[in-house]
Amino acid sequence: MEKDSASVDQMMNENKRKSYPARGKRYSRAQKQEILEYARSNDVQAAAQKFGTTETSIYEWRRSLKRRGGNSDPGVRIEIEDPKTARDQRILGMWRRHPGYGPSQIRNMLKRNGFKVSVGTARHVMEENGYIPPTLKRKEHVGRYEAGRPRELYHLDFYHFYIHKQKQCVLFIEDDFSRFIAGWTMVPTEKADPVIETFDLAVQRYGRPDGVMTDRGSAFHSWKGLSRFEALLEGYEINYYMAKEAAVNGKVEALNANFQKECVEQHEFMDLTDAARGIGHWVEHYNHQRTHHGLGGLLVPADRYYGLAEQTLRRIERGLGADSPGLTNPDNRSLDLFKVVTYGGKPQIWLMGERVFG
Repeated sequence: MEKDSASVDQMMNENKRKSYPARGKRYSRAQKQEILEYARSNDVQAAAQKFGTTETSIYEWRRSLKRRGGNSDPGVRIEIEDPKTARDQRILGMWRRHPGYGPSQIRNMLKRNGFKVSVGTARHVMEENGYIPPTLKRKEHVGRYEAGRPRELYHLDFYHFYIHKQKQCVLFIEDDFSRFIAGWTMVPTEKADPVIETFDLAVQRYGRPDGVMTDRGSAFHSWKGLSRFEALLEGYEINYYMAKEAAVNGKVEALNANFQKECVEQHEFMDLTDAARGIGHWVEHYNHQRTHHGLGGLLVPADRYYGLAEQTLRRIERGLGADSPGLTNPDNRSLDLFKVVTYGGKPQIWLMGERVFG
């Protein structure tokens, strides 16, 4: 009776084991390297027979190695990259290119490019390589405002800094809804002329905003009568708002802080020309490549400004990465200036989108 009971238990255990698929053999990095080198010297079938693996596994290891940029030249030793090392290199590579970014910003930039990593991991890797977290300063924001569409409200403000003891003032024109920088200039002092000229160029390039907000700076506002800038806005029929508190104009104040941390503190400009060139590159990067926490963390200002936010987010969530720079940068767009077509068997000539013949 005891024998029968033991046989039943043995059969039940065997059935239980059969109900679960057998776990495949695990190979270390060194073993995979040895098998791949043998397959290169002989062939895949011989390597599979010699080491007791499958040809499918060897082909998969080859594909994985190729995706990670492995060396495929014959006679060269194969190095199988450690995923953790590759992850750390991506994090540190992004941080070295943008040393003013924090862990959250680095995570967002990587995810936008199709590589997912947590904020904690990014912070840990950066701290191991010298990153010092900043001391947080918390301020209560009063009178916050959020526009509902592009060009509903522009913010204007100056940022002051020095280039070899020469004081310079950088004017930024920022869209409230998207944080897109629609215009900028660098001048020695705050005056109305560069403000008017830069604002005019922004209107010509991107269109007229509904409203403009500034502080009470002398380049914008006059305590006696109508200032020249206010007269310009009146001619454009643009609403003008003056910020009584810094928090109301806080978006452009945050832009100034980012500019200081990511551009001014990261470069030693040789002269004014070098500074103008560096600021122009930073503005281009800010608009089209730098992710923004105020936009959800994954979008760049150009995504919102040009109405591509949903399209970009779908691509990112599918792991395809964002490709907005080519779509949103006006300098990368093409325009058919002149074309000849046939319609109904008759030739037509079009110039600048208008038919001029036929």
